[in-house]
Amino acid sequence: MIELTRLNGNPIVLNSDLIKVAEASPDTMLTLVNGEKLIVREKREEVVERVLAYRARLLAAVARRLSDRQDLLRVVSLASLDVGDKPGSLIAVEDSTDQPHQ
Repeated sequence: MIELTRLNGNPIVLNSDLIKVAEASPDTMLTLVNGEKLIVREKREEVVERVLAYRARLLAAVARRLSDRQDLLRVVSLASLDVGDKPGSLIAVEDSTDQPHQ
């Protein structure tokens, strides 16, 4: 879930998986999978960054629980994320804690 702000200043928390399209016209309009439209104060790029940060936190939490890199790669492939070629690159980017991984 990500926190956004409606045009009237009211904060909302949105399930980011429901976002189908984010457009800047000039206000940011989000079209949800059910066809509902929301206009928010945040710029489209900020909405995208919040969605990516939220998904990265989720994946990092899963990665901390996995004992095997193959399991991690399987989870990443299911999440359709690109982890790059470097071993450990996903964890280094997505895990902001300094705790060792198991």
